[in-house]
Amino acid sequence: MTESNSESVRVLEKGIEQAHAALLAVREDQLTLPTPCEQWDVGQLVAHLALDPANMLDMATGGAPDWSATPDRVEDPAGTFRAGSDALLAHWRESEESADWQIAELAVHTWDVATATGQPTESLDPEVAERGLAFMSGALKPELRGNAFGPERTAPEGASVYERIAAFSGRVVR
Repeated sequence: MTESNSESVRVLEKGIEQAHAALLAVREDQLTLPTPCEQWDVGQLVAHLALDPANMLDMATGGAPDWSATPDRVEDPAGTFRAGSDALLAHWRESEESADWQIAELAVHTWDVATATGQPTESLDPEVAERGLAFMSGALKPELRGNAFGPERTAPEGASVYERIAAFSGRVVR
């Protein structure tokens, strides 16, 4: 493991822990609420986040996951997320590459879930979003946004790093 990879794995672990905590805090009565991901309600966003680690691992090992095949709901989303995260972390601990794309994905969707369900976003670890935003700023060019990310939006003055990464990802940040 390189020093750069070691650092990205450390930050990925933080991102996984806070995403897992956000999933655990989602209540059944919140599943139909709207989210900053305009095409998904909370249940769909939770399903996407729960399956993210398995899809990320598939992609990191040369696969081509169908990101659009996410079901509307997932049974035990926090458990599904944790199982996939353990396998994903095992992969990255053995890799020489950086896990920055996964960090960015988790930062954005953890903020999405927390925002949609009224969880405090101030307690999210800024290091996760800082590393994710640094990666996305260099890698996510307008022509690569596709359907997954809307056009970059302007974050309000004084926005947190999570609000800045969300706006960069096309979310409306209030």
